[in-house]
Amino acid sequence: MNLYTGLVQSNPLCMKFPSVGRKREIAIRKPYLLRTNLCFQVAAMKEATGWALQNVIWPSPNDEIPFWRKEIPLLEASVDVPASVDKDSDLMHIVHVTAEMAPIAKVGGLGDVVTGLARACLLRGHSVDVMLPFYECIPKSQITELTLIRAYDCYHDGSWVPTNAYHGLVTGIPVLLIEPSNHFFKGPTIYGGSYNELEAYLFFSRACLEWMQVTGMQPDIIHVHEWQTSALPLLYWDMYNNLSLKKPRIVLTIHNMEHYGECRKEQLSKCGIDGDAYATPDKAVDDRTIGHNPERLSLLKGGIVYSNVVVTVSPTYLKETLRSGWLTSTLITHRDKYNGILNGIDTAMWNPATDVFLPARFDAENIEGKKICKQYVQRGLGLQAEAITAADDVNAITEKVPLVVCITRLVPQKGLHLITCAIKHIEELGGQIVVLGKASDGRVEREFKGLADLHNEGPNVRILLMYSEELSHLLYAAADMVLVPSLFEPCGLAQMIGMRYGVVPIVRKTGGLADTVFDMDDRSNHEMSNGFVFEGIDEGSLNWALDRAFRCYREKPAEWEKLVQRVMGIDNSWNSTAGKYTTIYNSVRAR
Repeated sequence: MNLYTGLVQSNPLCMKFPSVGRKREIAIRKPYLLRTNLCFQVAAMKEATGWALQNVIWPSPNDEIPFWRKEIPLLEASVDVPASVDKDSDLMHIVHVTAEMAPIAKVGGLGDVVTGLARACLLRGHSVDVMLPFYECIPKSQITELTLIRAYDCYHDGSWVPTNAYHGLVTGIPVLLIEPSNHFFKGPTIYGGSYNELEAYLFFSRACLEWMQVTGMQPDIIHVHEWQTSALPLLYWDMYNNLSLKKPRIVLTIHNMEHYGECRKEQLSKCGIDGDAYATPDKAVDDRTIGHNPERLSLLKGGIVYSNVVVTVSPTYLKETLRSGWLTSTLITHRDKYNGILNGIDTAMWNPATDVFLPARFDAENIEGKKICKQYVQRGLGLQAEAITAADDVNAITEKVPLVVCITRLVPQKGLHLITCAIKHIEELGGQIVVLGKASDGRVEREFKGLADLHNEGPNVRILLMYSEELSHLLYAAADMVLVPSLFEPCGLAQMIGMRYGVVPIVRKTGGLADTVFDMDDRSNHEMSNGFVFEGIDEGSLNWALDRAFRCYREKPAEWEKLVQRVMGIDNSWNSTAGKYTTIYNSVRAR
């Protein structure tokens, strides 16, 4: 085996290996390096990196097909099992009932969380299924072993709707897809169809329980997520538990308290229970509408009341929701069953050492591939690209242009005014920024379209009003810093995914951001420092954090390199977090 064949691995994106004639990438693997002395390792890195640079097919913004739209099925993504996974002895059957699942039905962090937690519990030895609406827009090619397993009927609005249930695997996770024969879940997107979404999710919640009823499935835990499936606890305890479903216990995770699932009583009645019976303060009446005509219901409140356990996605967000908000009184009433567990990230899907979307892969021991990814993205987006220097030339880092990414839904929660301020200030500082995200509000869309028209022809700013899983991976791999300026953030995944890819976070101190990012200049907590934090919601507070990050990047290159290695070594995986969930599952399961 020669040097190059020992260092390469296949990647269908853009590398060519001349002696084999297939597309290849350079990736120096740790087991290979262990067989060499340090001097040879450094020489090999330099030689291999130089070879890789000469053989990259660099993209251009003028390419007919954008560089991130490559024919790489997500099924090819390597789902590596962590080296050490805690195994549980008291095993359970867990069923997630959810509106989203990554990567086939992902809009925000909910989909990532469901997939990550499901995979972590599978690895710990549990039996896990995910129940998901069979949205018309789901790419069936990303589901293996997709099979129609049963047709059954489910009640809705005075009639029984013929419904199909399919089984398949999504990145190794068992999935049950529920497909009604009516118009529900039809359309080109996960949300925003021409049907009534609230009524569709009420139907889905009952259809999942009806499936368990007709098949005899009796899981230990039914884990519901967000307002979309919060009617299931009501239906379970007031209907199906009185039929044949006796064993399951219900866990509700609230990912974002901003969405209440506001519902009219007659809408709830359409799924077969009396909506009027829940219009009381101790059940599901929306506290914001008490005394109004008509009063309304909150599905999320009903889910809190009727679930055995309620979880939110970070300890700090739990404290914040107990201090203020429309559901605070309900949460205080049920404080004994309310828990805050920090989300993890799916380190099988988010792994720079195996990521199928990258032109070069890397890890904390060998960061060279990240430099290739940065130049690849810069060239592909038409940003001013920097030269890649030798790994040991630390002084050259002062000449580099910091690349900041902001990957987010463009909604008020995410600090839209701070994002627009950051675009301006980063350009003033001589940096680059790429914003990737979609806006659901037309006014916001127009505002950012105007910013894109203003900046996208220049050398330092790109505003991409779209969602792309593939481009997200590339941007994290390319970036030096990730900006998360949320006004409130229940958990946040961008800062954790970014750190996994060697990206230093710049965040506002709120919710899960406060639980995962600690300021570099906080000497009282220096051992945990891993980013740059600001507290205000004004431009000055944001600029102060950006200034400090840029100064560290340019003036303290050795410290910056250590910081990059430190953040890549932080374990934000689901392994330990899943253990906290299984402890909660065990605390309520029927014995």
